[in-house]
Amino acid sequence: MFQKILIANRGEIALRVLRACKELGIQTVVVHSTADADAMHVRLADESVCIGPPPSRDSYLNIHQIVAACEITGADAVHPGYGFLSENAKFADILAAHNITFIGPSGDHIRIMGDKIEAKRTAKRLGIPVVPGSDGAVTDQKEARRIAAEIGYPVIIKASAGGGGRGMKVALTEDDLEIALQTASTEAGAAFGDDAVYIEKYLEKPRHIEVQVFGDGFGRGVHFGERDCSLQRRHQKVWEEAPSPALNAEERARIGGICAKAIADLGYSGAGTIEFLYENGEFYFIEMNTRLQVEHPVTEAITGIDLVHEQIRVASGGGLSVRQEDIKFNGHAIECRINAEDPRTFTPSPGTITHFHTPGGLGIRVDSGVYSGYKIPPYYDSLIGKLIVHGRNRVECMMRLRRALDEFVVDGIKTTLPLFRDLVGNADIANGDYDIHWLEKYLAKEE
Repeated sequence: MFQKILIANRGEIALRVLRACKELGIQTVVVHSTADADAMHVRLADESVCIGPPPSRDSYLNIHQIVAACEITGADAVHPGYGFLSENAKFADILAAHNITFIGPSGDHIRIMGDKIEAKRTAKRLGIPVVPGSDGAVTDQKEARRIAAEIGYPVIIKASAGGGGRGMKVALTEDDLEIALQTASTEAGAAFGDDAVYIEKYLEKPRHIEVQVFGDGFGRGVHFGERDCSLQRRHQKVWEEAPSPALNAEERARIGGICAKAIADLGYSGAGTIEFLYENGEFYFIEMNTRLQVEHPVTEAITGIDLVHEQIRVASGGGLSVRQEDIKFNGHAIECRINAEDPRTFTPSPGTITHFHTPGGLGIRVDSGVYSGYKIPPYYDSLIGKLIVHGRNRVECMMRLRRALDEFVVDGIKTTLPLFRDLVGNADIANGDYDIHWLEKYLAKEE
């Protein structure tokens, strides 16, 4: 087991990892920018190292500073959390070259899954169902028209190196295709430095289902069930739940088994999430995230397994602590992402939190690094906390969530709490009857 882990992140995920390390008796080091000097994870860590000014490129994305912090403090492993350097293959390679363990998959696996085209090819080879579309990058209009005609309209053009909805355009007919292809390619080049795009069949009312997987790096893999992340705004997840209201036990076992086998065959090490669009009983691979997900607590709630403990165990060479038959699913869990944003316009709302009170009681968990008097800096992601609620079934979970939202108080800034108070009372949400477009249509009606 590791002696000292450096946590290369900030906010609630840094605090989440820090807590897991302390429970395992591992010393902790956190890095921080000057803007985060008073952050909770900095206060609670055994050691802290300031690595630069507020801009991420000068601090949390500064690989050389992070490696130097490891060498100064004697950290023998780095947990990247999510975001920032968590899916940076170069970072994983550099740490390995310095004999520091990256708590995550190999640089090669990060590279494969970071390229959307290569990821799709790999998924197909591993037996994972994929969305019909081009086998690689599409380079001209003639080829695009041929592929679109084969798979049928509507189609979606996506950036090969993309994410977060950038470099993504829908063409409903052939007349839309030329401008969609040009716009997606231009956006991809500007956002990612790579203008390669590919074409897929556009599913009109799918759900977003993701499967939590783990590999031990030695040919064993397991799945921890699925999460439903269909409530999204601008391709960003807002509300996640496990298990999905749309799947039955047979479908769950089938797609979970496919994913666990794929991870084993790939020789993958650590946590990963295989994401699908789901429509009319069929799953279609869209991407794999080679890291811990923001929404991992809902999986922990229904399985009773600490996924960060599992990450650390696997990275240290200890293998998986559970077999597939050991993983049982209990009840239902929902996570709401609490952002420092206007609940209607979603404009960021940095500032000082004057009062912060979290809900409590059975089945309630709040992952947050903020506190009364904390000043939210304007430089980073607006996520300030996650409310996770667990119940014996979905009805109990929804009732408990309603109560927890009523208890949650954040004063001094605007947050998305009012949005969740609206959603928890909506009939479609109560019935689990929604798809990836539902939230944006709901918000458009409210304007």
